[in-house]
Amino acid sequence: MEQLMQENRIFNPPSDFVKNAAVPGMDAYNALCAEAAKDYEGFWARLARENLYWKKPFTKVLDETNPPFYKWFEDGLTNASYNCLDRNLENGNAQKTAIIFEADDGKVTNVTYSDLHARVCQFANALRKMGIKSGDRVIIYMSMSIEGVVAMQACARIGATHSVVFGGFSAKSLQERIVDVGAIAVITADEQMRGGKALPLKVIVDEALALGDCEKVKNVIVYKRTGGNIAMTAGRDSWMHEVVAGEAKTCEPEWVSAEHPLFVLYTSGSTGKPKGVQHSTGGYLLWAILTMKWTFDIKPSDVFWCTADIGWVTGHSYITYGPLAVGCTEIVFEGVPTYPNAGRFWDTIQKHKATIFYTAPTAIRSLIKAASVDESVHPKKYDLSSLRLLGSVGEPINPEAWMWYYENIGSSRCPIADTFWQTETGGHMISPLPGATPMVPGSCTLPLPGIMAAIVDEAGHDVPNGSGGILVVKRPWPSMIRTIWGDNDRFVKAYFPEELGGTLYLAGDGAIRNKDTGYFTITGRIDDVLNVSGHRMGTMEIESCLVANPLVAEAAVVGRPDDMTGEAICAFVVLKGGRPTGDDAKKLAMELRNWVGKEIGPIAKPKDVRFGDNLPKTRSGKIMRRLLRVIAKGEEVTQDTSTLENPAILEQLKQAL
Repeated sequence: MEQLMQENRIFNPPSDFVKNAAVPGMDAYNALCAEAAKDYEGFWARLARENLYWKKPFTKVLDETNPPFYKWFEDGLTNASYNCLDRNLENGNAQKTAIIFEADDGKVTNVTYSDLHARVCQFANALRKMGIKSGDRVIIYMSMSIEGVVAMQACARIGATHSVVFGGFSAKSLQERIVDVGAIAVITADEQMRGGKALPLKVIVDEALALGDCEKVKNVIVYKRTGGNIAMTAGRDSWMHEVVAGEAKTCEPEWVSAEHPLFVLYTSGSTGKPKGVQHSTGGYLLWAILTMKWTFDIKPSDVFWCTADIGWVTGHSYITYGPLAVGCTEIVFEGVPTYPNAGRFWDTIQKHKATIFYTAPTAIRSLIKAASVDESVHPKKYDLSSLRLLGSVGEPINPEAWMWYYENIGSSRCPIADTFWQTETGGHMISPLPGATPMVPGSCTLPLPGIMAAIVDEAGHDVPNGSGGILVVKRPWPSMIRTIWGDNDRFVKAYFPEELGGTLYLAGDGAIRNKDTGYFTITGRIDDVLNVSGHRMGTMEIESCLVANPLVAEAAVVGRPDDMTGEAICAFVVLKGGRPTGDDAKKLAMELRNWVGKEIGPIAKPKDVRFGDNLPKTRSGKIMRRLLRVIAKGEEVTQDTSTLENPAILEQLKQAL
């Protein structure tokens, strides 16, 4: 962390970039910030009128009468799918390529805006025929595909609220989300392709529905991706290609209030139950558009590539909605960065002449390692000259990975948008603007115009620059989370806690601002949520899963820094029987890792599993997780341990596998 705090390398935006930028230079950035500060509601109203199509214009901008349940543009009527598709047909983009889809095996399919509009309308009509209507919830459990984007857009078109579940989640995780959101339909595929392997999807949906409490699900619609042998339940299951056959290629959109829930996306909390983050239609889409324009400086000629999955918020904002709403051409990629070799990303950029590349530090770190052992997959072996802008998402990027990315992928000429944001914020919050902000490796720099970010102490008071504290946002903004689905109390406690005064949005991250520049650097989570490869997981969720194993009596999960994944999961486990050693311990550790992978998903597998006779606890029985974090990092425990009931256990855990 010291290196981040003292980082003094500064990289100015290239002068050619500044000339043509959407926000050209710091004066332009400061002017937007000043406009927001002077007339906050007027600023957002202007941007909403300029950037969105309104069937019925709004007259109310911000309703703050019931904080923190803020409403934006509430009496305006709009539709997200219309804004993404129909507007492109009207403004001359009908024959422009909307999506370049590259499948796992390298096969490429191009879809124009006209094609995409027709496919979305046909599927929307099919959903309506099944009785799915505005306000109903639909689960989408698919891999990266044109059909995944079509499914999301079709739900938006008819006013159904979609909830996309990442294709790597287990049947139990899927079932919990189906039940919590009250879904009446599931859209899935027979299988997904990943790294040359066919992986099940429909089978997992069947398992999830068999777990119970899913009686509301009347339809399961299946996209035939591989043609794999799967069971179809009569009266419930149907093939996607069959339900759209013969449907009209036009579909009147459902005009909804700007506050209508566009989607619910589940993210891990620090308690076991995942949180359904509810996003609005108007405010969310406005910010997806503005961040495409400001952060990515999008131009009509750009080929934009975000490598995220639609199962995460990055795939919502920067695959399904943002790029289409600004009428750009985007790459949608099904594969993994290391198949058929670790040059896949660079080959894809070269093949499709991508101009903007947006990926995660985890991917960058793994490709740095791959390039160091195999010269043939080094980015310098590929023609990446089409690139003009790079982006980083999911977690803070360490300065050395930033430098490698800047020099080897961007040839020291492409600005890097190091974006800080969250599922709950809907889009970028703090990021350099590529034609304005001087960049510092490892720092997300400055808040976007209109975002009133600050760093406070535990009582909610501002701290001086140079002092670390808690990251908050002082004013509501249009794309913010509206509530946790079905749990308003949890929403208030999690994001607007009384300790901070009840009016500050709590990001849940620690941060520090540079004394001289005022630049923000994120220092990590302040709660018990782990960030593994950009994916957030609650420690409680993993602990609960481990304790559900019949062999396990108790478990505590912490994170430790990891070169590849940013953070690695470390589990300390107490068994019901004796503490295993040697090969027995190794074998059991592997069993427990696989157990977690099956119950939650592979991303949640602990990297380390350590066995102890007990866990370090205070006399009142509280597990001292801060001490476990120290042990997990391999550091010496220097904190006061006088409150521990069993200090000797620390030595045992240090020696454990």
